[in-house]
Amino acid sequence: MLRIHVSGVDLSRVRMATRPDAMWETILSFHRLRDRRGSTVFGKWRKESRNRLNGEARLLSAVVPLRGYFPDFLTPSGGGSEPFGLDAGMEALRDTPAQRIREEFGLLTRNGAPARRPSGGHAPAVLPEALAEGRTEPLGRLISTLRAYHRAAVEPYWPHIRASVEADRAVRGRALLDGGADELLATLPSMIRWRAPVLEADYPVDRDLHLDGRGLLLQPSFFCRGTPVVYRDPALPPVLVYPVTHPGAPAAADPGPWLGRLVGHTRSAVLRSIDNGCTTSELARRTGVSLASASQHACVLREAGLVRTLRHGSSVLHTLTPLGAALIRGGAPIAVP
Repeated sequence: MLRIHVSGVDLSRVRMATRPDAMWETILSFHRLRDRRGSTVFGKWRKESRNRLNGEARLLSAVVPLRGYFPDFLTPSGGGSEPFGLDAGMEALRDTPAQRIREEFGLLTRNGAPARRPSGGHAPAVLPEALAEGRTEPLGRLISTLRAYHRAAVEPYWPHIRASVEADRAVRGRALLDGGADELLATLPSMIRWRAPVLEADYPVDRDLHLDGRGLLLQPSFFCRGTPVVYRDPALPPVLVYPVTHPGAPAAADPGPWLGRLVGHTRSAVLRSIDNGCTTSELARRTGVSLASASQHACVLREAGLVRTLRHGSSVLHTLTPLGAALIRGGAPIAVP
Protein backbone atom coordinates (compact mmCIF):
# COMPACT_ATOMS: atom_id res chain seq x y z
CA MET A 1 0.00 0.00 0.00
CA LEU A 2 1.07 3.57 -0.71
CA ARG A 3 0.35 6.13 2.01
CA ILE A 4 0.67 9.80 1.10
CA HIS A 5 0.71 11.97 4.21
CA VAL A 6 -1.12 15.24 3.57
CA SER A 7 -0.86 18.21 5.94
CA GLY A 8 -3.25 21.16 5.95
CA VAL A 9 -0.75 23.15 3.90
CA ASP A 10 -0.42 20.26 1.44
CA LEU A 11 -4.20 20.05 1.10
CA SER A 12 -4.31 23.70 0.07
CA ARG A 13 -1.65 22.95 -2.55
CA VAL A 14 -3.29 19.96 -4.22
CA ARG A 15 -3.67 20.73 -7.93
CA MET A 16 -4.69 19.07 -11.17
CA ALA A 17 -2.42 18.77 -14.20
CA THR A 18 -3.72 20.88 -17.05
CA ARG A 19 -3.35 18.16 -19.69
CA PRO A 20 -1.83 14.72 -20.28
CA ASP A 21 1.92 14.43 -19.81
CA ALA A 22 3.62 13.22 -22.99
CA MET A 23 6.49 11.52 -21.16
CA TRP A 24 4.32 9.66 -18.66
CA GLU A 25 1.96 8.52 -21.43
CA THR A 26 4.90 7.32 -23.54
CA ILE A 27 6.54 5.27 -20.78
CA LEU A 28 3.28 3.90 -19.34
CA SER A 29 2.03 2.97 -22.81
CA PHE A 30 5.14 0.83 -23.22
CA HIS A 31 4.01 -1.11 -20.13
CA ARG A 32 0.56 -1.58 -21.69
CA LEU A 33 2.11 -2.69 -25.00
CA ARG A 34 3.66 -5.73 -23.28
CA ASP A 35 0.70 -6.40 -20.97
CA ARG A 36 -1.98 -8.83 -22.14
CA ARG A 37 -4.57 -7.45 -19.73
CA GLY A 38 -7.12 -4.79 -20.60
CA SER A 39 -7.74 -6.10 -24.10
CA THR A 40 -11.11 -4.32 -24.36
CA VAL A 41 -9.45 -0.93 -24.05
CA PHE A 42 -5.93 -1.62 -25.30
CA GLY A 43 -6.19 -4.69 -27.56
CA LYS A 44 -6.77 -2.88 -30.87
CA TRP A 45 -4.24 -0.20 -29.94
CA ARG A 46 -1.59 -2.86 -29.20
CA LYS A 47 -2.07 -4.49 -32.57
CA GLU A 48 -1.95 -1.22 -34.50
CA SER A 49 1.05 0.11 -32.56
CA ARG A 50 3.10 -3.06 -32.88
CA ASN A 51 2.63 -2.94 -36.64
CA ARG A 52 4.17 0.55 -36.70
CA LEU A 53 7.19 -0.22 -34.51
CA ASN A 54 10.58 -0.87 -36.02
CA GLY A 55 12.73 -2.34 -33.26
CA GLU A 56 12.06 0.38 -30.67
CA ALA A 57 10.45 -2.02 -28.20
CA ARG A 58 13.57 -4.18 -28.02
CA LEU A 59 15.80 -1.28 -27.01
CA LEU A 60 13.29 0.31 -24.62
CA SER A 61 12.81 -3.00 -22.80
CA ALA A 62 16.39 -2.66 -21.58
CA VAL A 63 15.55 0.51 -19.63
CA VAL A 64 11.82 0.05 -18.89
CA PRO A 65 11.18 -3.35 -17.24
CA LEU A 66 7.89 -5.12 -17.79
CA ARG A 67 6.86 -4.34 -14.23
CA GLY A 68 8.21 -2.62 -11.15
CA TYR A 69 10.68 0.22 -10.93
CA PHE A 70 11.82 2.24 -13.94
CA PRO A 71 14.15 5.26 -13.72
CA ASP A 72 12.47 8.45 -12.52
CA PHE A 73 14.40 10.60 -14.99
CA LEU A 74 12.49 9.03 -17.90
CA THR A 75 9.40 11.01 -16.82
CA PRO A 76 10.78 14.47 -15.89
CA SER A 77 8.59 16.93 -14.03
CA GLY A 78 8.56 20.68 -14.37
CA GLY A 79 7.22 20.98 -10.84
CA GLY A 80 4.06 22.86 -11.87
CA SER A 81 0.58 22.00 -13.11
CA GLU A 82 1.59 22.37 -16.77
CA PRO A 83 3.03 19.01 -17.86
CA PHE A 84 5.83 18.75 -20.35
CA GLY A 85 5.02 18.31 -24.00
CA LEU A 86 7.14 15.83 -25.90
CA ASP A 87 9.84 18.25 -27.02
CA ALA A 88 10.24 19.88 -23.60
CA GLY A 89 10.22 16.48 -21.93
CA MET A 90 12.96 15.18 -24.20
CA GLU A 91 15.07 18.26 -23.52
CA ALA A 92 14.62 17.78 -19.78
CA LEU A 93 15.63 14.15 -20.19
CA ARG A 94 18.73 15.19 -22.16
CA ASP A 95 19.69 17.59 -19.36
CA THR A 96 19.59 14.89 -16.67
CA PRO A 97 22.84 15.01 -14.65
CA ALA A 98 25.11 12.02 -15.27
CA GLN A 99 25.27 11.28 -11.56
CA ARG A 100 21.50 10.91 -11.35
CA ILE A 101 21.47 8.61 -14.38
CA ARG A 102 24.12 6.43 -12.77
CA GLU A 103 22.24 6.24 -9.48
CA GLU A 104 18.88 5.41 -11.04
CA PHE A 105 20.25 2.77 -13.37
CA GLY A 106 22.05 1.31 -10.39
CA LEU A 107 18.64 0.92 -8.75
CA LEU A 108 17.33 -0.64 -11.95
CA THR A 109 20.04 -3.31 -11.86
CA ARG A 110 19.54 -3.99 -8.16
CA ASN A 111 15.82 -4.44 -8.79
CA GLY A 112 16.56 -7.21 -11.27
CA ALA A 113 16.29 -5.45 -14.63
CA PRO A 114 17.81 -6.24 -17.17
CA ALA A 115 20.99 -8.03 -16.14
CA ARG A 116 20.90 -10.59 -18.93
CA ARG A 117 21.50 -10.08 -22.62
CA PRO A 118 18.44 -10.48 -24.86
CA SER A 119 18.76 -13.08 -27.54
CA GLY A 120 19.46 -11.99 -31.10
CA GLY A 121 21.70 -8.99 -30.40
CA HIS A 122 23.81 -7.10 -27.94
CA ALA A 123 22.96 -3.41 -28.16
CA PRO A 124 19.96 -3.26 -25.76
CA ALA A 125 21.79 -5.16 -23.02
CA VAL A 126 24.67 -2.68 -22.85
CA LEU A 127 22.53 0.47 -23.06
CA PRO A 128 21.93 0.83 -19.28
CA GLU A 129 25.64 0.29 -18.63
CA ALA A 130 26.61 2.92 -21.20
CA LEU A 131 24.08 5.39 -19.82
CA ALA A 132 25.27 4.75 -16.27
CA GLU A 133 28.79 5.64 -17.42
CA GLY A 134 27.53 9.09 -18.41
CA ARG A 135 28.25 8.81 -22.13
CA THR A 136 26.23 11.18 -24.31
CA GLU A 137 25.81 8.98 -27.39
CA PRO A 138 23.67 6.33 -25.64
CA LEU A 139 21.44 9.04 -24.13
CA GLY A 140 20.91 10.51 -27.60
CA ARG A 141 20.04 7.07 -28.89
CA LEU A 142 17.54 6.55 -26.08
CA ILE A 143 15.88 9.90 -26.82
CA SER A 144 15.66 9.10 -30.54
CA THR A 145 14.13 5.73 -29.74
CA LEU A 146 11.59 7.26 -27.37
CA ARG A 147 10.61 9.78 -30.05
CA ALA A 148 10.15 7.05 -32.64
CA TYR A 149 8.13 4.96 -30.21
CA HIS A 150 5.94 7.96 -29.32
CA ARG A 151 5.25 8.63 -33.01
CA ALA A 152 4.19 5.03 -33.53
CA ALA A 153 2.25 4.24 -30.37
CA VAL A 154 1.08 7.49 -28.77
CA GLU A 155 0.89 10.36 -31.24
CA PRO A 156 -1.83 8.86 -33.50
CA TYR A 157 -4.09 8.51 -30.46
CA TRP A 158 -3.28 11.81 -28.75
CA PRO A 159 -6.67 13.47 -29.36
CA HIS A 160 -8.38 10.51 -27.68
CA ILE A 161 -5.84 10.51 -24.84
CA ARG A 162 -6.28 14.23 -24.31
CA ALA A 163 -10.07 13.97 -24.40
CA SER A 164 -9.98 11.24 -21.74
CA VAL A 165 -7.77 13.34 -19.47
CA GLU A 166 -9.87 16.47 -20.02
CA ALA A 167 -13.03 14.55 -19.15
CA ASP A 168 -11.41 13.36 -15.93
CA ARG A 169 -10.32 16.92 -15.15
CA ALA A 170 -13.88 18.11 -15.59
CA VAL A 171 -15.13 15.58 -13.04
CA ARG A 172 -12.38 16.45 -10.54
CA GLY A 173 -12.89 20.16 -11.14
CA ARG A 174 -16.58 19.83 -10.38
CA ALA A 175 -15.73 17.99 -7.16
CA LEU A 176 -13.25 20.71 -6.21
CA LEU A 177 -15.88 23.42 -6.75
CA ASP A 178 -18.51 21.46 -4.83
CA GLY A 179 -16.44 20.49 -1.79
CA GLY A 180 -12.87 21.71 -2.03
CA ALA A 181 -9.70 19.60 -2.02
CA ASP A 182 -11.25 17.10 0.41
CA GLU A 183 -14.01 16.31 -2.07
CA LEU A 184 -11.53 16.22 -4.94
CA LEU A 185 -9.38 13.58 -3.22
CA ALA A 186 -12.48 11.61 -2.22
CA THR A 187 -13.59 11.29 -5.85
CA LEU A 188 -10.35 9.78 -7.18
CA PRO A 189 -10.60 6.25 -8.65
CA SER A 190 -11.50 3.39 -6.30
CA MET A 191 -7.91 2.17 -5.88
CA ILE A 192 -7.19 5.50 -4.15
CA ARG A 193 -8.86 6.26 -0.79
CA TRP A 194 -8.86 9.57 1.07
CA ARG A 195 -8.73 8.94 4.81
CA ALA A 196 -7.65 12.33 6.06
CA PRO A 197 -4.87 13.15 6.63
CA VAL A 198 -3.61 10.15 4.58
CA LEU A 199 -4.27 9.38 0.93
CA GLU A 200 -4.03 5.59 0.59
CA ALA A 201 -3.63 3.72 -2.67
CA ASP A 202 -3.19 0.16 -3.86
CA TYR A 203 0.49 -0.24 -4.63
CA PRO A 204 2.87 -3.12 -5.37
CA VAL A 205 5.07 -2.33 -2.33
CA ASP A 206 4.53 -0.84 1.12
CA ARG A 207 5.56 2.80 1.08
CA ASP A 208 5.03 6.13 2.85
CA LEU A 209 5.38 9.47 1.05
CA HIS A 210 5.48 12.65 3.15
CA LEU A 211 4.59 15.77 1.18
CA ASP A 212 6.13 18.12 3.77
CA GLY A 213 4.26 21.19 2.56
CA ARG A 214 5.07 20.71 -1.12
CA GLY A 215 1.51 19.89 -2.13
CA LEU A 216 0.57 17.21 -4.66
CA LEU A 217 0.09 17.26 -8.41
CA LEU A 218 -2.66 14.93 -9.61
CA GLN A 219 -1.86 13.66 -13.11
CA PRO A 220 -4.61 11.64 -14.81
CA SER A 221 -3.21 9.20 -17.37
CA PHE A 222 -4.76 7.22 -20.20
CA PHE A 223 -2.16 4.44 -20.11
CA CYS A 224 -1.86 4.10 -16.33
CA ARG A 225 -3.65 0.93 -15.28
CA GLY A 226 -4.60 -0.82 -12.04
CA THR A 227 -2.53 1.15 -9.54
CA PRO A 228 -1.27 4.75 -9.44
CA VAL A 229 2.38 5.65 -9.93
CA VAL A 230 4.67 7.98 -7.97
CA TYR A 231 8.36 8.80 -8.22
CA ARG A 232 10.65 6.52 -6.29
CA ASP A 233 12.82 9.45 -5.18
CA PRO A 234 10.89 11.27 -2.41
CA ALA A 235 12.91 14.43 -3.04
CA LEU A 236 11.33 14.92 -6.49
CA PRO A 237 8.20 17.10 -6.83
CA PRO A 238 5.28 14.95 -5.57
CA VAL A 239 3.17 13.66 -8.46
CA LEU A 240 0.41 11.05 -8.29
CA VAL A 241 -0.28 9.53 -11.71
CA TYR A 242 -3.59 7.68 -11.74
CA PRO A 243 -5.75 5.94 -14.38
CA VAL A 244 -8.65 7.69 -16.05
CA THR A 245 -11.99 6.00 -16.58
CA HIS A 246 -12.06 4.25 -19.96
CA PRO A 247 -15.43 4.49 -21.72
CA GLY A 248 -13.85 3.24 -24.94
CA ALA A 249 -10.72 2.15 -26.75
CA PRO A 250 -8.28 4.75 -28.11
CA ALA A 251 -8.83 5.86 -31.66
CA ALA A 252 -7.59 8.62 -33.89
CA ALA A 253 -10.01 11.50 -34.18
CA ASP A 254 -12.20 10.89 -37.21
CA PRO A 255 -15.41 12.81 -37.93
CA GLY A 256 -16.91 9.84 -39.75
CA PRO A 257 -20.50 9.82 -41.08
CA TRP A 258 -22.01 11.16 -37.86
CA LEU A 259 -21.15 14.77 -38.67
CA GLY A 260 -23.91 14.66 -41.30
CA ARG A 261 -26.38 14.59 -38.42
CA LEU A 262 -24.86 17.69 -36.86
CA VAL A 263 -27.22 20.29 -38.34
CA GLY A 264 -29.53 22.96 -37.03
CA HIS A 265 -29.23 25.84 -34.58
CA THR A 266 -30.35 23.87 -31.53
CA ARG A 267 -27.65 21.24 -31.75
CA SER A 268 -25.00 23.88 -32.40
CA ALA A 269 -26.20 25.69 -29.27
CA VAL A 270 -25.99 22.44 -27.33
CA LEU A 271 -22.40 21.91 -28.46
CA ARG A 272 -21.42 25.45 -27.46
CA SER A 273 -23.12 25.05 -24.07
CA ILE A 274 -21.02 21.98 -23.28
CA ASP A 275 -17.81 23.97 -23.88
CA ASN A 276 -16.77 24.14 -20.20
CA GLY A 277 -18.52 20.97 -19.10
CA CYS A 278 -22.05 20.57 -17.78
CA THR A 279 -24.60 18.03 -16.60
CA THR A 280 -27.67 17.12 -18.66
CA SER A 281 -29.88 19.27 -16.42
CA GLU A 282 -27.56 22.24 -16.81
CA LEU A 283 -27.47 21.66 -20.57
CA ALA A 284 -31.27 21.72 -20.72
CA ARG A 285 -31.40 25.00 -18.77
CA ARG A 286 -28.67 26.66 -20.84
CA THR A 287 -30.28 25.83 -24.17
CA GLY A 288 -33.96 26.10 -23.19
CA VAL A 289 -34.86 22.54 -24.23
CA SER A 290 -36.42 19.71 -22.26
CA LEU A 291 -34.30 17.28 -20.24
CA ALA A 292 -35.11 14.47 -22.69
CA SER A 293 -34.16 16.64 -25.68
CA ALA A 294 -30.88 17.71 -24.05
CA SER A 295 -30.04 14.05 -23.39
CA GLN A 296 -30.84 13.10 -27.00
CA HIS A 297 -28.72 15.92 -28.43
CA ALA A 298 -25.82 14.98 -26.16
CA CYS A 299 -26.14 11.37 -27.31
CA VAL A 300 -25.85 12.35 -30.98
CA LEU A 301 -22.87 14.58 -30.27
CA ARG A 302 -21.22 11.76 -28.33
CA GLU A 303 -21.75 9.33 -31.20
CA ALA A 304 -20.21 11.93 -33.52
CA GLY A 305 -17.06 11.97 -31.41
CA LEU A 306 -17.63 15.59 -30.33
CA VAL A 307 -18.60 15.01 -26.70
CA ARG A 308 -17.54 12.66 -23.91
CA THR A 309 -19.83 11.69 -21.04
CA LEU A 310 -18.75 10.47 -17.61
CA ARG A 311 -20.86 9.69 -14.56
CA HIS A 312 -20.44 12.06 -11.61
CA GLY A 313 -22.41 10.82 -8.61
CA SER A 314 -26.06 10.60 -9.61
CA SER A 315 -25.52 12.85 -12.63
CA VAL A 316 -23.58 12.61 -15.86
CA LEU A 317 -21.06 15.22 -16.93
CA HIS A 318 -20.59 16.14 -20.59
CA THR A 319 -17.32 17.61 -21.88
CA LEU A 320 -16.00 18.40 -25.35
CA THR A 321 -13.51 16.21 -27.15
CA PRO A 322 -10.66 18.00 -28.99
CA LEU A 323 -12.65 17.50 -32.20
CA GLY A 324 -15.72 19.17 -30.66
CA ALA A 325 -13.63 22.02 -29.32
CA ALA A 326 -11.99 22.51 -32.73
CA LEU A 327 -15.41 22.58 -34.41
CA ILE A 328 -16.88 25.36 -32.25
CA ARG A 329 -13.62 27.33 -32.55
CA GLY A 330 -13.82 27.41 -36.33
CA GLY A 331 -11.93 24.22 -37.16
CA ALA A 332 -8.69 25.07 -35.36
CA PRO A 333 -6.22 22.21 -35.75
CA ILE A 334 -5.82 19.65 -32.99
CA ALA A 335 -2.26 20.07 -31.78
CA VAL A 336 -0.04 17.18 -30.69
CA PRO A 337 2.67 18.07 -28.17
